[in-house]
Amino acid sequence: MGRGGGGSGGRSKKEEEEEMRGAKRAFKEAQVEGCREEEARWANVIGDIHKRRGEYVEALRWLRIDYEVSVKYLPQRHLLPSCQSLGEVHLRLGHFPEALTYQKKHLQLAKESDDLVEQQRASTQLGRTYHEMLLRSENDHSAIRNAKKYFKLSMKLARILKEKAPSQKSDFLKELIDAYNNMGMLELELDNFEDAEKLLIQGLKICDDEEVDSYDDARTRLHHNLGNVYTELRSWNKAQGHIEKDIEICRRICHPQGEAKGFINLGELHSRLQRYEEAKLCYNKALRIATCLEDEDALMEQINQNIETVTKAAEVLEELKKDEQKLKKLVRDTSNARGTSKERKFLLEQHAWLDNLIEKARMICAWQKHKEFSKGKKRVATELHDKEKLSDSLLSVGESYQKLRNFSKARKWYMKSWNMYRTIGNLEGQALAKVNIGNVLDSCGDWAGALQAYEEGYRIAVEGDLPNVQLSALENMHYSHMVRFDNIEEAKKMQEKIDNLKQLLNQHEARHTVSDYCSETDSEGGCTSDNMLDPEDDNGQVGNNYSEEPDDDVILASLVHGSKSSSKIKAPKMHSSSKNVDELCDVAEGTRTVLSRSCTNHSVGRKRIRVVLSDDESEESPEIVQLKKTSTSPANSMSVSDHGANSNRNQDALQPNETRDAPCAAEESICSFKSSSPIGHAFEGVELGASSVGKGSASKSAASGSKFSAPVSNSRHESQNVVGFQSTDADHHFWAFRIGEHLVYLDGRAYVHEGAFSIESLKVEVACVYYLQISDEKRVKGLLPVIGELKYCGKVLDDAAPIYYDGQLTSEQKCVDVVIDDWVPKRLMKLYVDCCTKLSEAPNKKLLTKLYNLEVSEDEVIVSDCGLQDLSITPFLDALRSHKTIAVLDLSHNLLGNQTIERLQHIFASSSQTYGGLTLDLHCNRFGPTALFQICECAVMTDRLEVLNLSGNRLTDACSSYLFTILQKCKALYSLNVEQCSITSRTVQKMADALHEGSVLSHLSLGKNNPISGNAMLNLLSKLASLTRFSELSLTGIKLNKLMVDKLCLLAQSSCLSGLLLGGTSIGPVGTIRLTDALSCTSQDLLRLELSNCGLTAPDFAQICTNLSCINILDLNLGGNSINLEGCDAIQAMLVNPQCSIRSLMLDRCNLGLAGIVCIIQALSGNDQLEELRLAENTNSSLERMQYEDMQEVSTSNEKKQCNNPETSNAIAQGSLDFENMQVPDSEDEAENENHRSVSGPHRSCASSSQKNSYSNCQIIQELAEALISAKRLKVLDLSQNGLSDEAIQSLYSAWASVPRGDGMARKHVNKDVVHFSVDGMRCCGMKPCCRRDLQM
Repeated sequence: MGRGGGGSGGRSKKEEEEEMRGAKRAFKEAQVEGCREEEARWANVIGDIHKRRGEYVEALRWLRIDYEVSVKYLPQRHLLPSCQSLGEVHLRLGHFPEALTYQKKHLQLAKESDDLVEQQRASTQLGRTYHEMLLRSENDHSAIRNAKKYFKLSMKLARILKEKAPSQKSDFLKELIDAYNNMGMLELELDNFEDAEKLLIQGLKICDDEEVDSYDDARTRLHHNLGNVYTELRSWNKAQGHIEKDIEICRRICHPQGEAKGFINLGELHSRLQRYEEAKLCYNKALRIATCLEDEDALMEQINQNIETVTKAAEVLEELKKDEQKLKKLVRDTSNARGTSKERKFLLEQHAWLDNLIEKARMICAWQKHKEFSKGKKRVATELHDKEKLSDSLLSVGESYQKLRNFSKARKWYMKSWNMYRTIGNLEGQALAKVNIGNVLDSCGDWAGALQAYEEGYRIAVEGDLPNVQLSALENMHYSHMVRFDNIEEAKKMQEKIDNLKQLLNQHEARHTVSDYCSETDSEGGCTSDNMLDPEDDNGQVGNNYSEEPDDDVILASLVHGSKSSSKIKAPKMHSSSKNVDELCDVAEGTRTVLSRSCTNHSVGRKRIRVVLSDDESEESPEIVQLKKTSTSPANSMSVSDHGANSNRNQDALQPNETRDAPCAAEESICSFKSSSPIGHAFEGVELGASSVGKGSASKSAASGSKFSAPVSNSRHESQNVVGFQSTDADHHFWAFRIGEHLVYLDGRAYVHEGAFSIESLKVEVACVYYLQISDEKRVKGLLPVIGELKYCGKVLDDAAPIYYDGQLTSEQKCVDVVIDDWVPKRLMKLYVDCCTKLSEAPNKKLLTKLYNLEVSEDEVIVSDCGLQDLSITPFLDALRSHKTIAVLDLSHNLLGNQTIERLQHIFASSSQTYGGLTLDLHCNRFGPTALFQICECAVMTDRLEVLNLSGNRLTDACSSYLFTILQKCKALYSLNVEQCSITSRTVQKMADALHEGSVLSHLSLGKNNPISGNAMLNLLSKLASLTRFSELSLTGIKLNKLMVDKLCLLAQSSCLSGLLLGGTSIGPVGTIRLTDALSCTSQDLLRLELSNCGLTAPDFAQICTNLSCINILDLNLGGNSINLEGCDAIQAMLVNPQCSIRSLMLDRCNLGLAGIVCIIQALSGNDQLEELRLAENTNSSLERMQYEDMQEVSTSNEKKQCNNPETSNAIAQGSLDFENMQVPDSEDEAENENHRSVSGPHRSCASSSQKNSYSNCQIIQELAEALISAKRLKVLDLSQNGLSDEAIQSLYSAWASVPRGDGMARKHVNKDVVHFSVDGMRCCGMKPCCRRDLQM
């Protein structure tokens, strides 16, 4: 504990600074006086303060001063606190050798001086150091042994100290309690959850027996780790109780780090139960607390990652619910096709869909659902009389029970699977089953039986030449020998075999990177996998696929991947996990990528030890953060790894972090205060590509880990030219397109946008890739094809057709014929490709498709959101230099800096185009203030510039003089956007000074900049009022006072305003009434008026709507105001007014409720103007619905045991699937539940929903549907996040589509929390607001 002693507790920063100044003053005085003891003591105190701050390097400097003074001038006993402090800081920095050196010297000195107190402290620190080494090393065979040794010694010494000094028991009582905590935490790390529970409970019992204060910090560590233990044991109520107690104590003792980590653990608990809204609330609370702390960037990063993960998990949950509905329909179709030739086809499709649902359930740890789908898969496999598929389904059911910690049933199903595999002679399946049986036995405490099962699995894998399964078995054997039996010699032998096998696998992977692909003559479900133009840029989603029967060996091969993904001892990285989400047909790539950081999905695996942080690492240095990022996250997860949940020996679905939100580490303790630390979320994303429902999970080669792209071999089509890339990834669905004598290969599933297939995007991609393929002689003309139709077997493909033909298209035996309507010159695109060739760089795929845009002229260069940087944009800038003529240049949403602007200045300066308007859109990049200097210095740019958009760049007030110059020199500038540029009053005043009566400025966007004083804004508004052409103003987010509102009213009366954006200005109801009154007194037409988040309330809303009715407005935004149901009458009156000219109305987040939504839409029956209506987030029923359905999960469980014990229920928002005829009971108790299910019925009618759910009102939904039918002019409707059930959404969409709405067909975009209805030609979402031309000022 060092001479400084004590924790920081609730000490304020000011008090800490005073303590630091006092300590340094005392240190200098001691130096002057030559008092070496005091000099050493105060150096130690200063080092301790730096340590508490997380300034470990500076702490080391002062502690070394203490150590050197003590060694040279003081007796040996003075070295005890010096060594203890130095060992502690080195431990926090991850300098384990140095830490062990000082800690062992500390222990040696304590023994020599017979100081039991220091011996106890030293042994505790040594235990912690070895514990950290264990977590960060995969094969440190001594770490576990030494960690146990020193933690046990620490406990023994703490008992002796407590017994010897009963009168001073408070001095050593906490040491004893902390010793129990540390031992319990170590057992938790070794997945011995029952032993960990006993130790931690004993620690709490000592607290109670010794009457330790209920809010003592010693208790919070125990509650923290008990919360982790019960989370792993799936005892949700107990876990929540301990976590909440941990939070309560931390809040009481002013320990914000501990409180934040408690909320992280609570969020993880909710995430485990698929309560994603509650999880987000907890993470946001943790984020608010962490934001107030210094040097907690790692903790904040972890929380943000967790929020992102649960957001993506919620998205997968919505996809799962949607796919359940599709499966229901497929079940009905199968039933209708009984006895016909189509029956087998439908059964195969069911099997594929169930594989898809099983993978999604695995991704989000929905193990009850996983069990249901697995049993459904078993029923289908039985009907198909396919023993291979049946064996796979039995293995999947076993996994479900294992994750639900029903180990007896898990073993039973694994044994069934093993017997079936043995019957058909499938060695791979036998080996996998044996390894999983070993995992179950390990979880049950039968370590000898587990080791025997692993050895048998390894023997079978060797016999079958299955290196991946061999690796999984060896890793589990290594864990058993090292952790379970403490047999270091055998563990070393296993480690040597593992290293040799990995080396062989890497060599095999390297040899087969180029040639590994599925042959045309493989299996009937063979796969063609040719990668796209840019294999690293796969942002596509995948649609649904009904294909031929998949190759069962391929499906089984995917199960092997688990063997590569996990390690009992934390592995440094997880790239070895291969993708097993091959059959997720509807999950977006971004979603899978995020979830892959926290979950890997496999069927076999190896146990892991999660990373844990020491208790008092409250503020970590970047070195520690980096160290943690190099290790796998499950280790970080004390409180939340699913690998623990299933005794997680089976790190198959490495559930440790499945949907894992990097939970908080377990709490260690060495001193009387817990100071928690952030955890690095270390999962490196597993590459997950597009996926197929109908195809096999992976090829055999893919199972080996060969996932890389390689050029296509010409041997496949010797007489044809082929472009694209061959991929060994069976997930991708590559289609062949024939253009004359050329073939183009593309992943068809990459062209899914907003849940729908985009045939136009596919045509653009085909044209671009084809252009890259043709010879240089043809390319020199710069002509690109305009693709008219894509035909397959004589049929023209539209936005729906590819989904149904996907299985045949990917077989590569048939091609899509491309019909070219015309050829168009794209000179800039040609120049760009030529420059890339010259510089030996691959063309940017996104940039190519932007340049191909047929809707813009060659003078309009729009290359936004292409991931361009100052270096990668080089070939494009070279092409621009040759192109010369530019009227519009849009480089927005890239990563460009000042270097690019400097080069653009040279391009314009050298251009012969010295007149004509120029639009320069640079928003959302990384430009600094000096970028404007380049514009000021270029005469061509200042002469031509008409529109300049700089929003979203950090310009700061350093740009004020440049903006002044631009406004003065750019005579043609009529639009300037400097929103969110970190400018303040100084720059605004400069802009006002630059404006003069002759200025043509008409559009000015100044919002989201703070602080801006009232005087500066008043001066600017006065200048704007003097401009004859000024018409559009954006002040979004700038707080307006009364004087500013008065000046704004004068501007409204004197200028012909066509756009006014005042969102978030807090103008209030009084100011809004005055402004709208001023606007209504003029004859002008407002194209757009935004009053969102302005504090408007119902009492004054009627007058506001009356004023708005007198103004001709096309686009009105009132979102984010508390209008409530009372204000709906005013809106209704405004909409029924015959003079209402509003085309687009936004009323999201207005607390209208469903009744208010109905009222507003009913008002549209006689309105022939409104086309777009946004009503998102107007109810509070979403959270209530999730809570209700979580409770319902307990009562609807298929397991009688789980019905009686709600803590074993894996709650998930239900979209009940009819498994009455799809599940085969595995025991008599489940047969009874089958009868219960049949009584309740397979379908959820509206009536039954309302009986179960008080929030669901069928009458309101019916009224809303009728209102939609009468609102025939409406073309876009947003009802997102209003708690609507799937049935309600379908009913509303049926009403929406039942009446004609212009010339377009009805469309819907329903995904996650999105509920959008629209018609062809009207885009419901997808474009960034700052990029919408109709919204730009």
